[in-house]
Amino acid sequence: MPEFSYKAADSEGNIVRGRMESPDASAVVASLREKRLVPIRISAAGNEKMMPGLTARIDFSALVNRVSRRDVMLFTQDLATLLGAGLPVDRSLEILVDAAGKAPMRRIIRQLKADVESGIDLSDALAKHPRVFSRFYSNMVKAGESGGVLEPVLERMGQYLEGTQELLDTVKSALIYPSFLVLLGGLSIIVLLTVVIPKFSVIFSDLGVVLPLSTRILLGTSELLRRYAWLLVAAMVVAVGAFYRYRRSPAGATAIDRRLIRAPLVGTLVRNLETARFARTLGTLIQSGVPILKALLLVKDILQNRVVAQAMETVHARVKEGERLSKPMADSGLFPDLAIQMILVGEETGRLDRMLLRVAESYEKHVRTLIKRIIGLLEPAMILVMGVVVGFIVISMLTAIFSVNELPF
Repeated sequence: MPEFSYKAADSEGNIVRGRMESPDASAVVASLREKRLVPIRISAAGNEKMMPGLTARIDFSALVNRVSRRDVMLFTQDLATLLGAGLPVDRSLEILVDAAGKAPMRRIIRQLKADVESGIDLSDALAKHPRVFSRFYSNMVKAGESGGVLEPVLERMGQYLEGTQELLDTVKSALIYPSFLVLLGGLSIIVLLTVVIPKFSVIFSDLGVVLPLSTRILLGTSELLRRYAWLLVAAMVVAVGAFYRYRRSPAGATAIDRRLIRAPLVGTLVRNLETARFARTLGTLIQSGVPILKALLLVKDILQNRVVAQAMETVHARVKEGERLSKPMADSGLFPDLAIQMILVGEETGRLDRMLLRVAESYEKHVRTLIKRIIGLLEPAMILVMGVVVGFIVISMLTAIFSVNELPF
């Protein structure tokens, strides 16, 4: 029978940790409730992956002394669990102070608890920490407080954050191997040019032979790299700094985002990613009772591509004038036709929030598939480029060696 680790809270708010043999996670929850414990988190013992609806405990961002997206996601899920068990907000926050793993998060939860106990709404207390809880997050909580449905809103928010985190983890994981391949291949080529090739250069110069053109190009590149490596590094640093500064400027960011969204394959990825982000956020907001006009303004803040974000201003203005959401979205030319048709069906059936969440699920799958396809093309392309460069080095040296062997002695 599998063993599960659990974290729960007793009636006095104390954190209880332990292990239990049980057929599944649901049986662990039932057993804890029989003991009058409120389950907070359950995971398979010795397994990094949490049970369905929960999240992996291991997070490299925990090595950094800051609050990560995963910390906020776990806080949201745990708070929803405690509120669902009937505990008041201040009591739930008191329990989560001890449950939080990192000192910065414990400090923030302590401040939230103090604010709530002084009579401030939870949404206003969250708004005091904009670097941790976004305007979108605090507005969602405010909507839950206004409608008396804070626990369901937090539960949906936890699902939203978990879906967003999974998508982000997929993108990061997909980039690990190509990045490692580029780094390793680049270092190998640099070692060849700065350590191996110069030794042959000395031999060829002593012989005083006329070398083939490819060999002369290779030796010249090696000499340039050895003598002016510091200058090349400085130029790269300046170029990266200039690009970063340009990327931070409104005009530069808009220009780069416009080129990205028009680029083949990458543009499709960006559009699908922004469509999924737009649909999940807007669907979650509408489902939580936020009016669509206010929701569209909040959605604009979470979109990464500035061209799409600017298009939201036009969409908001036209919806405010009485148009359906699908019409200005279609006119923008930035959203896939299938997504627009699905949103139109949602408007006609009066189930826009559900249809938006279906659009989000669909395009998140599209993003994962497209990332796999891009990585599948990228890996052999990088191997081919590295092979061509290394092949050029080897052939250049071999032709030089053969030309030396042909000299009469």
